[in-house]
Amino acid sequence: MENSTTPVSAASALIGDPSKFGRVADDGTVYVITPEGERAVGSYPGKTNEEALAYFVRKFESLASEVALLSARIKSGALVPEDAQAAVAKLREQVSTLNGVGDLKTLALAVEQIPQLVETHRAAYDARKEAENTAKEAKRKEAAEHKEKLVAEAESLALSESWKNTGDRLKVLLDEWKAAARLDKKSDAELWKRFSSARNKFDKRRRTHFAQLESQSAIVAQTKNQIVEEAKKLATSKEWISTANRFKELMEEWKAAGRGKKSADTKLWDEFKTAQDAFFTAKKADLERRQGSMVNNLAKREEMMPAFEALLPVKDVKAARREFHDLMDKWGRIGITERNKRAALEARIDAIEAEINALHDEQARRSDPTAIAHASSVVQGLQDAIESYEKAAAKAEVAGNTAKAKQAREAAEARRAWLVEAQKGLADFTTSK
Repeated sequence: MENSTTPVSAASALIGDPSKFGRVADDGTVYVITPEGERAVGSYPGKTNEEALAYFVRKFESLASEVALLSARIKSGALVPEDAQAAVAKLREQVSTLNGVGDLKTLALAVEQIPQLVETHRAAYDARKEAENTAKEAKRKEAAEHKEKLVAEAESLALSESWKNTGDRLKVLLDEWKAAARLDKKSDAELWKRFSSARNKFDKRRRTHFAQLESQSAIVAQTKNQIVEEAKKLATSKEWISTANRFKELMEEWKAAGRGKKSADTKLWDEFKTAQDAFFTAKKADLERRQGSMVNNLAKREEMMPAFEALLPVKDVKAARREFHDLMDKWGRIGITERNKRAALEARIDAIEAEINALHDEQARRSDPTAIAHASSVVQGLQDAIESYEKAAAKAEVAGNTAKAKQAREAAEARRAWLVEAQKGLADFTTSK
């Protein structure tokens, strides 16, 4: 008998030929041979003795393989020690009741040594479990840090106004969240609450922004539609200058209206441009039609210029004014002329008119009764003053007051100089009559 302290394995029971621990009786009963004697394990009717014996050997080998597998799992540290104890109890019962052929004693010893094997390899199991727990904790910590980064980035994007780029980035973050390892229920829930809150905050702001854009776009579209309707009405106008100016104003109103939806803006702009082009095309065609007549009209105006210039120098103001007005009537009846060339001619006419008017105004001033009366009054007043001062001088001399007489004569002399100028002015009025 083997020493109980000598390690025995299930493999030992399989060394050699297990069938040597069995025999088949003449009646087909199969026996297993043990240290305690033979024991019938069964029969296999309809089979040869070799086949019957091999059948019961396989049953032994199958159980021995289970014992060997349990030992290997314990040695590898893959089996929980407590689970090994339950497995040993089950195997012990299976070995004791096994109807199989093989070295049952050695197999039983191998089963009984498994608890010792468990204790021998418990340290390995504990080390393995600790390593697994350490790796699991490291993985959990890594997952927690990763999710914390995802949450922090999502929260930093909550107030972003880069709607498309931020929306795309949050989708990527969500995919990364789904792919990340799970944490404990509480930690996962808290982080998810923050992550979801950041996404919802951004989404709400984005919806509000685009709702406002939609409302603003509707206002822009309404404003531009009104501009287009007016442009269509103006497209057939023949009021070239005022309508061209209005089109310029409409263009400014269009710019001030701002941008709306691209599709609507494009459609309305095409309509506005079509109406505008129609007007300016017609305006250009009309200008080309009138270009010939404007050349003729310019020639007519140039032919009149010598008649205007012949009015100077003015000899008879009334006749010059009358002739000037007659010429201006003819001038006004001439058709349209190119603006800048007509302006150059009219500048020369304006100078002639200004000179005639100046002479007229001067003549009117000289024939003004009030002005003549005032000039006469000034002359008479000075004459009276001279006479008065001369009388005063004579009287002072008679009285022997030479100083007073001298002062009076000086005053009279000064007024004689003023009288000369006043008489010249009065003479101008008299001559103009």
